[in-house]
Amino acid sequence: MIDDYRYYKIMKDLIKKKQIGGTHYSDMVIQPIDFINKNKLLFCEANVIKYVCRHRNKNGKEDIMKAIHYLELILDRDYK
Repeated sequence: MIDDYRYYKIMKDLIKKKQIGGTHYSDMVIQPIDFINKNKLLFCEANVIKYVCRHRNKNGKEDIMKAIHYLELILDRDYK
């Protein structure tokens, strides 16, 4: 029988390493979600990181345009 703490740790490690849908983050040394969480980034900043990191392996120009959109939202929110 596995104790609760060990089960929790095993499940946490499995969930952390699992990417759902696609492989566009799997070859990165630092996963965007790890960087985002460790730095406690806000939603818009997190999306900029996500889209910039994946643009070459997923949606190309569309992801860069999404990153720019979130940067514009940050400008409006923080630097009126």
